[in-house]
Amino acid sequence: MLPSRPSVLLALVFAASNLAQAQQQSDFYIREEIPTPTDEVMELGSIALMPDQKVAVTTRRGDLWICSGAYGSDLSQVKWEKFAEGLHEPLGMFWKDGWLYLTQRPEVTRIKDSDGDGKADIFETINSDWGIKGDYHEYAFGSDPDKEGNIWTVFCLTGSFTAESPWRGWCMRITPKGEMIPTCSGIRSPGGIGFNAEGDVFYTDNQGPWNGSSSLKWLKPGSFQGNPTGNKFYEDTKAMGKRPVEPNDKSRIIAERKRIAEFVPPAVILPHAKVGHSPSGIVADTTGGKFGPWEKQLYIGEQTKSELQRVSLEKVNGLYQGAVFHFLSGFEAGLVPVRQAPDGTVFVGGTNRGWASSGSKPFTFERVRWTGKTPFEMQNISALKDGFEVTFTEPVDPATASKPESYSMDAWTYIYQAEYGSPEVDKVTPKITGVSVSPDKKKVRLKVDGLVQGHVHHLEAKGVTSASGAKLWHDEGWYTLNEIPK
Repeated sequence: MLPSRPSVLLALVFAASNLAQAQQQSDFYIREEIPTPTDEVMELGSIALMPDQKVAVTTRRGDLWICSGAYGSDLSQVKWEKFAEGLHEPLGMFWKDGWLYLTQRPEVTRIKDSDGDGKADIFETINSDWGIKGDYHEYAFGSDPDKEGNIWTVFCLTGSFTAESPWRGWCMRITPKGEMIPTCSGIRSPGGIGFNAEGDVFYTDNQGPWNGSSSLKWLKPGSFQGNPTGNKFYEDTKAMGKRPVEPNDKSRIIAERKRIAEFVPPAVILPHAKVGHSPSGIVADTTGGKFGPWEKQLYIGEQTKSELQRVSLEKVNGLYQGAVFHFLSGFEAGLVPVRQAPDGTVFVGGTNRGWASSGSKPFTFERVRWTGKTPFEMQNISALKDGFEVTFTEPVDPATASKPESYSMDAWTYIYQAEYGSPEVDKVTPKITGVSVSPDKKKVRLKVDGLVQGHVHHLEAKGVTSASGAKLWHDEGWYTLNEIPK
């Protein structure tokens, strides 16, 4: 007996409902809180991976703890040991050859336990050649070692507005011998520093003077990053050449790049309020697919929204650029450090002291693991000379993906100015005039009329479904078009 028409319709409704329900974060990623020591304020500033699956964390109040069991199946069994205290707000840490290396507010330090009692008893200053004055904002973020063993540091401006202590607003390399090498100028208020998969160094800078919106920036040696406040320190070094010319106020980055040879524009602008408010830690996925199909992409913490964003990068005409996508949400506090283990596990730490966050807890330590199920997403956006190519994580339905009306695009830039932040300006609506789907149905080429160099191009793909009928988990991305391919 054939099913009745109402029963067929009901089955289709249930099938569509199941597809919609399938696009839940918990189906793809499991986020778990790791219990922290009772009655301790664990506002994490940095995370380091140690041998034997131990994890070291530092707190903003200056303690260093070592956690055992953070990888385990039963997190109620984690154990903590305090390894050191009295540190000065470390915001960068890694383990190497029996030492923990720390970037503290006034110095880069290495510490170790020489007698095996579980407590650090050797503290060695590697370098302390920059200045502090006690200002709340004079943060110092430090990287893991680069290929030459250098630790890259970025120094926040005094109060995030002035340079009242030596080298505020600069990036330095601290060599294995303890030498400090001025490397980049123009920094305002960093929230994290890290490498991409190729070994180039990036940092996140927050919206403010000369930063229309927060962004991910490439620390190309010798570059000027955009905020001229700390440029007075050029007179104290021969490592960087002459001082860049002053930027024009109320201008645009694309215009000032032509005037200031040293100016490297943001690789990826993180549109304020739409993507986040306060970007933080950076980690590149080099796990070979153990956290999903995001190999070599960056994960960026977000303090205000308590989220983890995803960034795909490419180099066009010698400059980095790329797209940012929403990724993971629901963390218990504002994220600061982000660290990924070789097995794919992502560890994050959070705090909301000083700035409110969507996560309501005052601090958190969490891990995220991939379930093995891949969401239907825009995996990557790449620039073309006449548009963009979008790669999807699953084959698309050609009937929806080949329609120009399945997509929409708008674009804008920001005022490059001494005032705090900027509204979105010079808004345009590029027109998608043609769409072609690749034979494997995983790539779509969009022909676009009205691309604007220097603009953020916001792409929505609300009408695209997968071959199995699923809608995109996140249906938008923001691409910073510094350069149009030749």
